[in-house]
Amino acid sequence: MADTAARGGAAQDTGTLADRLGRLFTHMHPPGAPYTNAHVAEEISGDPEQYGGVRLTEQYLSMLRNGRRSNPSPDVLRALAKFFGVPAGYLLGDLSQPQAERVEEEVRFLAAMRDQRVRAIALRSVGLPPDVQESLTTIIDQFRRQMDLPGRGGGADGG
Repeated sequence: MADTAARGGAAQDTGTLADRLGRLFTHMHPPGAPYTNAHVAEEISGDPEQYGGVRLTEQYLSMLRNGRRSNPSPDVLRALAKFFGVPAGYLLGDLSQPQAERVEEEVRFLAAMRDQRVRAIALRSVGLPPDVQESLTTIIDQFRRQMDLPGRGGGADGG
């Protein structure tokens, strides 16, 4: 994995464009229901200044999301990235592995923060000394290992 990142190139391992779009639609939305294809297409097509004049239809966006189309123009990908607030390289597929993993981590974080219990745990740790926060992280990691869950669940300090 480190070798792939060291080589530069388009090394991200985040699945297909359809997979990446699916994660954005699922996780990158305001509280309530996820965005629809119609809403996203209308927002992008309806604001030429913000999205570079890209015209997007609900049907074409549906084809991108289900994998029936997989090679949209860079302008379309840039407009979608801007709409969802992620780097264009995430959808263009030209981020390095560490950069792509960082975007994925941010998407997972936003999804996790929609869970009131997760938010409550995070907010309760605010203001505690760093050593106490690290102890809490260690305890959570132990529970995750006992439950055969991936370590840290997207932790930010790379440990």
